[in-house]
Amino acid sequence: MPSIPLRNFGRHGDRISALGLGGHHLGDAEDEQTAVQIVHEAVDGGITFFDNCWEYNRGKSENWLGKGLKGRRDRVFLMTKVCTHGRDGSLATQMLEESLRRLQTDHLDLWQIHGVSFDNDPELFIRPKGAAEALDQAKQQGKVRYVGFTGHKDPTIHLKMLATGFPFDAVQMPLNPFDATFHSFETQVLPELNRRGIAALGMKPFSGKGEPLRKGLLTPEEALRYAMSLPVVTTITGVDKIDVLHQNLQIAQNFQPMTPEEMETLRSRCRAVAADGRFEHYKVSLQYDNPEARAAHGFPLDSQQMEVKEMLKESENTGRPFPEMKS
Repeated sequence: MPSIPLRNFGRHGDRISALGLGGHHLGDAEDEQTAVQIVHEAVDGGITFFDNCWEYNRGKSENWLGKGLKGRRDRVFLMTKVCTHGRDGSLATQMLEESLRRLQTDHLDLWQIHGVSFDNDPELFIRPKGAAEALDQAKQQGKVRYVGFTGHKDPTIHLKMLATGFPFDAVQMPLNPFDATFHSFETQVLPELNRRGIAALGMKPFSGKGEPLRKGLLTPEEALRYAMSLPVVTTITGVDKIDVLHQNLQIAQNFQPMTPEEMETLRSRCRAVAADGRFEHYKVSLQYDNPEARAAHGFPLDSQQMEVKEMLKESENTGRPFPEMKS
C-alpha cells in the first residue's frame, strides 16, 4: 500500500504525516464507535498527526480521540489546544490536566493556544501570569513537548503573536486556494514561519465546510493537493465519516505535489470568488467567531449559533459558569 509522505516538524527532528486528522469533525461522527473506527483506520492508513481541542464538542472530541488512540498512542503525534482566550495561565494549566485525562495520555506532543482572533489576544497571551507562562511551565514539566498557537481570523494577528518573541514551535492557519488571494495567511504568515523554522500547520483545505466542493468549483483532490503542496509540515482536515477518510487517505497516499504552474492556475480560477470571503466565512463573519472566546472578551454572543446553544446548555464540561450573554 502507498504511504503518506512524512515531513520534518519545523526545526525539530520529529517527522509527521503530511496529512493530519482534525478533531472537531471527529466529534460530529454518528456515534462513538464510528469515531473510534475513524481513528483506527487513520492510524493504519499512515496518518500520524492528530489535532484536537479542549472545547471541541464540549469535550466529546477529546474523549473519543482518547478512546480511539488507546493502544496506539506511541504511533502518533498528538496535539490539542487550550482555550484560555486571553484569560490567565492558571486556567490553562487546569485545562491541560483535563485534556490529558480525556486523551488518556501523560503528555502531549504539541499544545497550542486556540483561536487567536482579536487584536488584544497577543498582549493578553504574553502578559505576566498569562497563558505564555503556562506553556513554558508545561514544557519544563514534560507534560508537553512543543507549543504553538492557532487561528483562522486574520493573518495580522498571527504576525502580532510572532512579534511577542515567545519561542513558538508551531503555528496553525487556514491554507487553501481561496486564502491565497484574500486576507492571505499563505502570503503573509507562511513565509515568516519558514524563515524562522517554525512548523507550519495548514487547516481548512476544503474551506471549512466544503462549500466550494459542493458547488463544483474544486474537486477534493485539487483542494487537498494544493494545500499539501505548500511548504507546510501537515495539512489538517476534518473527518466525520469513514468514506471521507478513505477519500482523503487515497489522495494523500498517492500524493504528487502540484507544479507552481498548476497552483497558479488554481489560484486564478478561485481569485474572483475569493475576493469577498464568501468561501472563507471564518475570516469575515462573526457567526464563525468562537463563542467561548467572545464570552471571555465580554463580546455579545449570537444565541442562534449552534455552538452557543451547546455552550449555554452544557456547563458540566468544566463546572465553571459561562459569562451571561450580552445584547
